[in-house]
Amino acid sequence: MDIDAWVWWLIVAAGLGIPLVLTAMPELGMFAVGALAASVTAALGGGIVAQVLVFVVVSVALIAVVRPIAARHRAGQTGHASGIDALKGRQAVVLERVSAAGGRIKLAGEVWSARSLDEDQVFEPGRQVDVVDIDGATAVVM
Repeated sequence: MDIDAWVWWLIVAAGLGIPLVLTAMPELGMFAVGALAASVTAALGGGIVAQVLVFVVVSVALIAVVRPIAARHRAGQTGHASGIDALKGRQAVVLERVSAAGGRIKLAGEVWSARSLDEDQVFEPGRQVDVVDIDGATAVVM
């Protein structure tokens, strides 16, 4: 049983594609595409030297082009705050008088217990305040 070279290159491509899925290493996918290109070269009658050259050139070209683009894309993403961190810096409305001893505010559609950042500050109902921190279940406002 004699297997053609293009079939071997397809086996190599599949062998590189499986770990790509399991490890999420994009470089393996680029090598798999290089193996597919070498398979096409073999199917078109290219010799072993041409097949290896196509594999190397395509793989290296993909790594040289795709990795910097992916790095720029990843660096350009801003981290989105979630949970408690998303509430910091937001405005709230005072529902019950807020002082250093406590009070209530409406923050993001929910009623929160609150206290003022400065012990001398008091906020009356209806006033807008800024949330500077979340301390447990209490919003610290100013």
